[in-house]
Amino acid sequence: MKEIVVQNDLAEAKRPESLILDEIRRLGYGENSAFAIKLALEEAVTNAFRHGNSADPDKRIIVRYQVTEACIEIEVEDEGCGFNPDSVPDPTLPENIDRPHGRGIMLMRAYLDVVEYCKGGCTVRMVMNRKE
Repeated sequence: MKEIVVQNDLAEAKRPESLILDEIRRLGYGENSAFAIKLALEEAVTNAFRHGNSADPDKRIIVRYQVTEACIEIEVEDEGCGFNPDSVPDPTLPENIDRPHGRGIMLMRAYLDVVEYCKGGCTVRMVMNRKE
């Protein structure tokens, strides 16, 4: 896997996104796959920045990725203390519709084949199998 380490800054975190999307397009993945990966990566990086690293500019975000003919695999790791993804409220329930939490995780799960949390919730591993 390739690894990119960026400062905990949303603008800086765009760098891995553009590299990953370039590689996806180079291997002939379609626009639907590129859109899904872009959305999931933005959500994962934003969660790492805001929730994991608490917007602390002294922390880092680590992005590992591998793009093959068969699948796209991405890991986003923060330097926070982790979380339990099961404790995030379901954003589709009526009592949570107006709450901003949980939508990013829901979107990642909707668009990708695998979304799993490792290292106590500090790392999210995302996989999209090629469908085209």
